Amino acid sequence: MYGNETPLRRVLYWLPTWLLTALAVSTMLAMPMAEARANDNGNWIATWIASPQPRWEGDFPLPTNTPFQLWDQTIRQVARVSIGGERVRIALSNAYGSQPLVIGAAHLARADSDSAIHPESGTALTFSGQRQISIPPGARVVSDPVKLSVEALDQLAVSLYLPEPTPPATFHWDGLQTAYVGTGNQVGATTLTPQATLDIRLFLSGILVDAVEDSRAVVAFGDSITDGNASTLNANHRWPDFLARRLTNDNVAVLNAGISGARLLHSRMGENALARFERDVLSQPEVESVIVLMGINDIGWPQTPLKPAEDLPTADDLIAAYRQLIARAHIHDVRIIGATLTPFEGALRDTPMRGYYNAEKEQLRQTVNEWIRTSGEFDAVIDFDTVTRDPEQPTRLHPDYDSGDHLHPSDEGYEAMAEAVDIDALFGTQQ
Repeated sequence: MYGNETPLRRVLYWLPTWLLTALAVSTMLAMPMAEARANDNGNWIATWIASPQPRWEGDFPLPTNTPFQLWDQTIRQVARVSIGGERVRIALSNAYGSQPLVIGAAHLARADSDSAIHPESGTALTFSGQRQISIPPGARVVSDPVKLSVEALDQLAVSLYLPEPTPPATFHWDGLQTAYVGTGNQVGATTLTPQATLDIRLFLSGILVDAVEDSRAVVAFGDSITDGNASTLNANHRWPDFLARRLTNDNVAVLNAGISGARLLHSRMGENALARFERDVLSQPEVESVIVLMGINDIGWPQTPLKPAEDLPTADDLIAAYRQLIARAHIHDVRIIGATLTPFEGALRDTPMRGYYNAEKEQLRQTVNEWIRTSGEFDAVIDFDTVTRDPEQPTRLHPDYDSGDHLHPSDEGYEAMAEAVDIDALFGTQQ
């Protein structure tokens, strides 16, 4: 009776019926669970980002405002999202670290006032199933998803415990949001007891949500004027913040990829535009459009303490960089909108950065703006120059929109910039 049967078939022949039934049931149960894991990708989209920067050395005239290191300390950082979702992940970056970044514990919750959180919303975060993670130099990681119903414009608090001596090699200089640093592991504390506060971002580079299917993203790619320099601390009054508020009912994530000091052609306070365009713009999930407002530092920095020996670029130099961004955006089927450079007569004249503005630099700004407006090479144009300038002195910011340094807009100026964005032009939906 066993002539053509394999040993396995003989074993199965004698197995009790109840065991065979149990094996069959467990197999059927395992299949949908495996299928669920395979399909549990969600519709993940970034709802907030902060572009990483390398910490610079002391030979640069601007301070980093970073501590020497953090050790056996917790940092709690607050961020306002743009769109919501039912699940959340965070992204951490060790892009510029020379050693592994060890996260001993991480926690996510809704932010309350100051260093407090709403405890009922809090949850521990894991990375690949582990509470602790070591992030290699140059790497970025995302947390495992956690269930947390997030609404548009909600404020979230991310707490990171750093058990080992950790130099802040990867940071974002112009955070404009108070971060709280406390002793020991306080990630789950309802109110973190701070020993220090910072207004920079450390290691936190993104927050993602599992959003509705038709969600999309627009990236604001720029310098300090996009980063919101001189706007009110903790108020979310950068122009991309005001734009996010306009788009709350449209399932559009507004991602701020501004870096104060950013330039098209050179690196210093962050990598140059061509170097970071892939990471900060093109790699963002569901990105449909990017607004480029950059170039004023290329014009203003030369012959100042920021770059005393650097020659002024030509208009052709700057236009060539814009054309590279345009070409790369179009390769990825991303719509790219050019924004004119805002007025800057008198910029920083009462600071050690005097020389930021002169007539030759103003002529270069005018030439570049004329090309942005008339070349037709961008998919659309936002004329921030016209919006923010003083009608009586068009090379200057409007007095109502001037923060006082004659370079960065005030809160009111940033709001006016956001109101000037044509939403139909932003996504190419004009009839």
